[in-house]
Amino acid sequence: MKKILMMFALLTGFVAAHAQQSSGDYFEGLSRKIGFSQMIPPHGLEITYDKTVHVIFPSSVKYVDLGSPNLIAGKADGAENVIRVKATRKHFRNETNMSVITEDGNFYTFNVKYLQELGNESPRLVRLVMKSVHGQDKRRVKHIGCKRFGVQYLLKGLYAHGDLLYFHTEVRNSTHVPFDVDFVTFKIVDKKIVKRTAMQEQVICPLRAFNYLTRVDGKKSGRTVFALPKFTLPDDKKLVVEMYEKQGGRHQAFEIENEDLVRAETINELKVR
Repeated sequence: MKKILMMFALLTGFVAAHAQQSSGDYFEGLSRKIGFSQMIPPHGLEITYDKTVHVIFPSSVKYVDLGSPNLIAGKADGAENVIRVKATRKHFRNETNMSVITEDGNFYTFNVKYLQELGNESPRLVRLVMKSVHGQDKRRVKHIGCKRFGVQYLLKGLYAHGDLLYFHTEVRNSTHVPFDVDFVTFKIVDKKIVKRTAMQEQVICPLRAFNYLTRVDGKKSGRTVFALPKFTLPDDKKLVVEMYEKQGGRHQAFEIENEDLVRAETINELKVR
């Protein structure tokens, strides 16, 4: 009996020691991570509720998988290599995906998001306005911006045309460490509330972005022009523009008052056509 108890104790110790040394890998070293060279980078795809997007492939489509019920897709009549895609509901917020396999064995993946409508504005004219503002590169606003951890985020200009506002922003990275942009938000918040919650914030989604920055290398700078629906602010509200760093803490934020919005410069269409 004594020998059995000793053997049980030794076995229990061995199992405990093995558990402490375990790497946490479910397959205990028999699996390996997928290398970046083996990954297929996704294409970007923007869709709407009122319009159908057609995607043309080099060979017949054999398989389609949709990542969300917000999408509907199918082969175009009489064309085996064309997929038509549209949204099943208006203005869905979360990005989703779509995967396609073709007869020649190729695999395609798409990150899909809802394309915000421009109302009565012409998409071509909106793009020309943003391109013109970006090309002029003038700093018309000199009092709005922030600087933290060697990174500066500025509002260079604020313009109005039709039913849209255009925000010309710049990121300046004076450090040697690249700044990877995670996302940029535009939020209307209360001025007096110190601790804010999501219930007290109104997020305004940009309708378009020209030269959207995803990375600013060390000792470099970059500029983006955002197009937002026209709005004004009550006296007790302000607009907060925030830019977050991916896997970092050098977040940036600056504030815009209503008096800044109403002073937005007008844009002459003749100069941007």
